Amino acid sequence: MFKDVTLGQYYQADSVIHRLDPRVKLAGTFLYMISLFVFNNIFCYIVSAILLLAVIILCKIPIGYMLKGMRAVIFIMVFAVVFNVLFTEGEIIWQFWIFHVSLKGIKMALLMVIRLSLLIISASIMTLTTTPNRLTDGLEMMFRPLKIFKVPVHEFAMMMSIALRFIPILSEEADKIVKAQTARGAKFDSKKLTDRVKSLIPLIVPLFISAFRRAADLALAMEARGYHGGDGRTKFYPLTYAARDYISYTVLLLYIGAIVALGITFSRLTEFILLFFANTNLGNVLSWLF
Repeated sequence: MFKDVTLGQYYQADSVIHRLDPRVKLAGTFLYMISLFVFNNIFCYIVSAILLLAVIILCKIPIGYMLKGMRAVIFIMVFAVVFNVLFTEGEIIWQFWIFHVSLKGIKMALLMVIRLSLLIISASIMTLTTTPNRLTDGLEMMFRPLKIFKVPVHEFAMMMSIALRFIPILSEEADKIVKAQTARGAKFDSKKLTDRVKSLIPLIVPLFISAFRRAADLALAMEARGYHGGDGRTKFYPLTYAARDYISYTVLLLYIGAIVALGITFSRLTEFILLFFANTNLGNVLSWLF
């Protein structure tokens, strides 16, 4: 499970997406995530999925490797789906005690799965195609205006970059701890919930100790190399925009415009269709779908 985490890892490849300026990828990922929450209809998700598929093809990362990172969040997605299906109010189609399944709950669960999947894959693409150093430089450049308010922008960007870099490291360390504790007799695959909770103690304690030890080693290494924050620091490879970056910004703006136009048009078209097919079986199906 832990070795399947792809968020925070870098995948070496020679692609257009890898050569993009990190500021473009950060802005694109941020706006893409916002677009997934602004409009809540299936057609906007289809456009978002098409754009994401095009980016995956351009970045030359195997789709299987990309989807491998979804395994680590399957439990969270299943929990969210079950919670939405069983506890969402609406037209009830099945009920037992305090649990009930409604059409609205099924719709919300499906949309949540689609949204979370696109969200996680888009975030993974950003880290898989951007080195930690480039990501730090991009974050620092984007938040540079906050220096007016005495915000330590460089330190903040460095902290975010290190946090992302530690995700695959700690996941690999957790996998090693699980194998070591299993060899000593620990049972992580027990079907009893109490046993599984108890088995987390021999995993969490050494994992926290390892994390603190790695953080201390990293701090000593940075001090030994003369790191004193961002004041007066220069860049060996300063960030500069190229023609492909401006083209990417244009594509991003076209995507946002298409999502907004589709969302507005879709809402009006939906009202007309539902009004036209009101009080019919087809109207009930369309009202649930849209």
